[in-house]
Amino acid sequence: MANNDSGNGHDPWKRGAGEPNDLDQIVQEWQRRFSRILGGGGGTGSGSGGGGGGFALIIMLIIAWALTGFYRVDEAERGVVQRFGAYTMTSDPGLRWHLPYPIETVDIVNIQEVNDYPFSTEMLTADEQYVFIDVVVQYRRTDPVQYSFEVLGPDVTLNDLTESALRGVVGTSTLAELIGERREQIPERTISELQETLVAYHAGLTVTSINLRVVDYPKAVQEAVDDTQKARNDRDRYRLEAQTYANDIIPRARGAAQRVLQDAEGYRDRLIADAEGEAARFEALLTEYTKAPKVTRDRLYIQAIEDVYSRSNKVILDSEGSNNLLYLPVEELMKRSNSGLTSDATSRSTEAMASPNSANDDGTSTTNRERRTRE
Repeated sequence: MANNDSGNGHDPWKRGAGEPNDLDQIVQEWQRRFSRILGGGGGTGSGSGGGGGGFALIIMLIIAWALTGFYRVDEAERGVVQRFGAYTMTSDPGLRWHLPYPIETVDIVNIQEVNDYPFSTEMLTADEQYVFIDVVVQYRRTDPVQYSFEVLGPDVTLNDLTESALRGVVGTSTLAELIGERREQIPERTISELQETLVAYHAGLTVTSINLRVVDYPKAVQEAVDDTQKARNDRDRYRLEAQTYANDIIPRARGAAQRVLQDAEGYRDRLIADAEGEAARFEALLTEYTKAPKVTRDRLYIQAIEDVYSRSNKVILDSEGSNNLLYLPVEELMKRSNSGLTSDATSRSTEAMASPNSANDDGTSTTNRERRTRE
């Protein structure tokens, strides 16, 4: 018996002509199912070849559609997966897959990239001055879910919040402060207010810095502002000059007033001391006069003559011992006498100014005179 003969005249490795293959049945069954889904009729025979080709095309389309679900997320990015528009998950960096469109979509958000947002506007200051401000806001999208879902139009929101924060800072400061001493504080205060509002709005944005490029007057009013600033500078200069003059003249006036007061006090003390000395001298003379009136009178007379002659020029002539005619220059003698009196008065006044208890007026001098009189 041959190997291809099973004993009944049939090949044991082949099915009979009337028995269908299992694989063909499976393909036909799937064809009928897809045909019903697509609205077609299920056929056999010669139509089975065309149905098999359509089924293969459908399978290829399904595979291609499934392959569109693959996506890649970089290290600095996060993927926000949405299923029919609703948030599903956040995918980490790497090669990922999701149900293809239109079932699921993915928004790739870079959370480390620093974005620049220029902003410029004109607004009023606290002292009702018109100012032009130009800034650049640098920010990052730190929360991709909030950035994608919480706020409609995050960039428009950032524009509105930046303007609001700047108005809060500029509206509470004067123009001189913004242009001068507080210029460096504008970015710090603006960042604080802007970030606080972004957190309250759940915008998913973080402001890293604000670069202040221009803070100045608008060009339309620049000339008028320059004149105003010049007038303010002149006003400040005049104030400084007046203050300098006051700082110079007031201390000198106070010093002069203090000197006059001290001179007056010294003059008062000198007069009191002179009066007390004169009174003490008179009392001492009175005591001596009571004891010896004639001696005291003679002594006082001698002292008076001594005082007079000591301050005058004297010419002694011996008319009996000489027969020569003498020339007496009366005019020169008078001039010398006047100059001597003047210098003596000057010296006396100088001594009185130097010491209230001078040698001619104090009690000590009077006592010495009285002592000489008694002797």
